[in-house]
Amino acid sequence: MDIFRRLAEYRTESEKLTWSGTFRDYIDLLRRDPAPAMTAHARVYDMIVSHGVEEIGGHKRYKFFEREIYGLDRTMEKLVEEYFHSAARRLDVRKRILLLMGPVSGGKSTIVTMLKKGMEQFSRTERGAVYAIQGCPMHEEPLHLIPNELRSDVERELNVRIEGNLCPSCQMRLRTEFGGDIEQVPVERVLISEENRIGIGTFSPSDPKSQDIADLTGSIDFSTITEYGSESDPRAYRFDGELNKANRGLMEFQEMLKCDEKFLWNLLSLTQEGNFKAGRFALISADELIVAHTNESEYKAFISNKKNEALQSRMIVMPVPYNLKVTDEEKIYAKLIGQSDMKHVHIAPHALRSAAIFSILTRLKESKKQGMDLVKKMRLYDGEEVEGFKEADLKELQNEYSEEGMSGIDPRYVINRISSALIKHDLPCINALDVLRALKDGLDQHPSITKEEREKYLNFISVARKEYDNLAKKEVQKAFVYSFEESARTLFENYLDNIEAYCNWAKIKDPLTGEEMDPDERLMRSIEEQIGVSENAKKAFREEILIRISAYSRKGKKFDYSTHERLREAIEKKLFADLKDIVKITTSTKTPDENQLKRINEVTKRLIDEHGYCPVCSNELMRYVGSLLNR
Repeated sequence: MDIFRRLAEYRTESEKLTWSGTFRDYIDLLRRDPAPAMTAHARVYDMIVSHGVEEIGGHKRYKFFEREIYGLDRTMEKLVEEYFHSAARRLDVRKRILLLMGPVSGGKSTIVTMLKKGMEQFSRTERGAVYAIQGCPMHEEPLHLIPNELRSDVERELNVRIEGNLCPSCQMRLRTEFGGDIEQVPVERVLISEENRIGIGTFSPSDPKSQDIADLTGSIDFSTITEYGSESDPRAYRFDGELNKANRGLMEFQEMLKCDEKFLWNLLSLTQEGNFKAGRFALISADELIVAHTNESEYKAFISNKKNEALQSRMIVMPVPYNLKVTDEEKIYAKLIGQSDMKHVHIAPHALRSAAIFSILTRLKESKKQGMDLVKKMRLYDGEEVEGFKEADLKELQNEYSEEGMSGIDPRYVINRISSALIKHDLPCINALDVLRALKDGLDQHPSITKEEREKYLNFISVARKEYDNLAKKEVQKAFVYSFEESARTLFENYLDNIEAYCNWAKIKDPLTGEEMDPDERLMRSIEEQIGVSENAKKAFREEILIRISAYSRKGKKFDYSTHERLREAIEKKLFADLKDIVKITTSTKTPDENQLKRINEVTKRLIDEHGYCPVCSNELMRYVGSLLNR
């Protein structure tokens, strides 16, 4: 890529977005499309929806959040539908502060950062264009120029709603520069930008003794006060507070509940009435979405204080729990490692999964449902099939505890421990055992873990190790199966022929001799037993497979061994069981013969080529599985 050519193209793209005209031109523009006059809340909602919405199982998935937020689809749906969508329709929730509340490193800041970046990009599109009075320090909506008495007629004609009044600076300019002639007031297109302080404000609490309310509402310009002679003259005031600059967009309060009370009281009027007090001026209108974030302990302390009831009633509290899906937790770790300078270190398959299993187990709560332990619950949450439990059970589990996911090990701890292992040992490759060892060693240094929690977490590391052991054995056994797919399909077709004959009380032809014979009960049971199908349940299981085949046939689809999750698992386990002794001997031999060495090299090559291993971790895996099979 030619860097300077791309820079030139970017400048050209930005120049194309430039627009300026008079207030009359802006009215003509609204006649064609009233979208630019939308509220800040509507703009945020439109921005989210513009990236696409999927309907999955009666739930909505917003693609906007998919790039950065993993495993929180239900939380994001609730956030968009209960707050952004309602606020965009001018319902009363737009007069509330959106407070994201959840555990540390749960994604609250990431959500706000995504909204800010999304707003910046959306303002560069035709649908998200923002127009403002040129020279206004608050980049305000030009429709504020229309006198209150005429607004209802203009609203009907343009199909818009006009809310708010001119800021003190624009009021003075309208009188002094334009003699009250609103038609000639210049209007320009502005691009929302956190860096340029247009449409995005950020407030972070610091020392209450040194932090000034001017950070929010602007301040007197003492260098011009002698020139203009009055503190109530807009020209002697800097409208540069965060609330001023966030107008038309989004105002973020970082760690909001750590703020001094005097800063929070400004929000009472802003949320309810859409205005705030600054200097010696009348109330100043502001159209902005206020989003804040805090952790659970600070929120509990806040609501326990009776003095905060007025502000509390003006909040929509949105819990943001930890992710509870192993697969999505892996993605979080992969993303965080990808952002570091350790991308050159090879992460062995299942290393991040093992860490994710441990993390998720610490966040889950024991179910009251009979026969449901934490491992089964974890698998159900991750979309796996668990024998004896259906989709209805999953929904019941998800509604069992409202606070599930609000505690446990956070992603930062896991990444810190993985980083420690990477740096400490200067490894070219890190595997699951390295990661689990690092997690275990770090528990002693974790400041907020009690003795009881430590014991429980050590047990979860053991569970994660057992899960990895199964994955490792399966991986090696699969690599040992020559032409695995072909072998699996042959066994699968053979099984289907037999169950079809069994269910139809028919005979089956011997593939070698062509003679008719009874269905091979021994073969069928050897496969079914791999997944715990009992003698009493075998008939129902076989009939269910045939019904599934018939349904696929009607739709013109092919039913193969990977279509049915449990049957696929049974076929694989059967193949592995047949090969177990060969695998055991080959992987554990210290001085392999020529034949065994050839097989080891073939398996190692397959692990590298097809399963994502490197030469280092593939050899470690072979040695480890050999020791497991010899126990």
